[in-house]
Amino acid sequence: MQSCIFTYQTRVKVDADADAALQAYAQLYGHAERCLFADIAAGLNTTQAKPEFMRRHGLTSRQYNAIDAGLKGKIASIKERRAGLIKASANRIKKAKTTIAKLSKPAKAERTKNGKPTPESADIRSRRLFTLHQKKRRLGMLESRYKTMVADDTGGTVRIAFGSRKLFRAQFDLTANGYADHAAWREDWRRARSSQFMVLGSKEETSGCQGCVATVTETGDMTLRVRLPAALAHLGKHVTINGVRFAYGAQNILKALASSRVVSGKTGDGKPTRRLDGTALTYRFVRDKWGWRVMVSVAVAAVQQLTHRFLGAIGIDINADHLAQSEVDRHGNVIGFKRIDTIVRGKMADQRAAVLGDAARDIAQMAKRACKPVVLEHLDFQVKKSQLEGLDRHRSRILSALAYRHAAEMIKAACFRTGVEVIEVNPAYSSVIGAVNHAQQHGISVHLGAAVALARRGLGLSERAAVRSGPPSTSGKWQ
Repeated sequence: MQSCIFTYQTRVKVDADADAALQAYAQLYGHAERCLFADIAAGLNTTQAKPEFMRRHGLTSRQYNAIDAGLKGKIASIKERRAGLIKASANRIKKAKTTIAKLSKPAKAERTKNGKPTPESADIRSRRLFTLHQKKRRLGMLESRYKTMVADDTGGTVRIAFGSRKLFRAQFDLTANGYADHAAWREDWRRARSSQFMVLGSKEETSGCQGCVATVTETGDMTLRVRLPAALAHLGKHVTINGVRFAYGAQNILKALASSRVVSGKTGDGKPTRRLDGTALTYRFVRDKWGWRVMVSVAVAAVQQLTHRFLGAIGIDINADHLAQSEVDRHGNVIGFKRIDTIVRGKMADQRAAVLGDAARDIAQMAKRACKPVVLEHLDFQVKKSQLEGLDRHRSRILSALAYRHAAEMIKAACFRTGVEVIEVNPAYSSVIGAVNHAQQHGISVHLGAAVALARRGLGLSERAAVRSGPPSTSGKWQ
């Protein structure tokens, strides 16, 4: 991997005039984005219609490209993810039908001392029938959602709720969602649909982005000069934001700004040419109830790899409430293991990110000290989500709270920054192999045993069973 895109964010303070200009920019951006989406849905050729679209909305070519790139990214993401959602929905329907079949039968009767079965009590029967009714309702919703997704996938239809589907549905129960009337909801709805805008960068532009030029002051802070669309000429040509400072990633941003240089060359007929060449910086301005945030996306060059497979590997097994970490030498022998708790149930999104981020950092630092690569399981997140249907409420909430994909991505990002190689392997039967071959032999948990199995798999070592049986997990099923 030569480079990776990292996004850093910070909050900025703006005066009343700048705030009004940025809000007007976000409102124009949101309106233009929705209009462009309508044109795409209608089957129009947006490339040919670009000049007229720019004139209609008062946009420059770069501002149009930012809207076009962001919108097409959303559409591509929806289409790519839909196949997995359809598969997961089918699995959930299958799981729901199995659960309904179990609930349709009376509870297994207990036997008295004389061997006669006791009938199901009225209270137990009432609870069972109530649960059965709710499961049937959910099955109906799952089947309806599945049919809609399949129809959209077949017809190539893409649905985007600008402003979020959750907020849109809040209008149907205003009191429960904290709204006094429909006008109050509409104000939030309009604000959510016009709360951000993106400024697309290019390596051939000044400071990596002509729409938002960043300069470094003598104090080390940055000043951002945002170019407004022509439609907002009455608010000025630029908005200047002073005192911008990034707590994280400032060095990478400054390095990207300093990389801009003039490159001389010649055309095909021998005429001299001059062009800028550097690192592109893409900015996104987001407004929330606390003010404005600026997010900068920049390509960061990979750190020199410091790990070697011939020294061994460190396997990571991602679980609902912890990460199991096991270290092996080059022969696959266990030389250390550790449990890292990642209890995120009941925490806010930022708190969950902090817990997982700290765990990822510890894993990357440990691998760097050992000079060994990290082996992760290539998780199918949708399959894990589809398994929630038949689980008890407590375990379902735990699994829902943990973002398996987020945890894996944070570990990979931390390893990228520290020069640690990441090996992704198929997790099939890793828990079974860990239980049979390693858990009982080393006196460790099934999850730590699975981490050993992953580490050995990453090194390409044997997975043959060492014994004929292994300890089951506490739930009685292989994890």
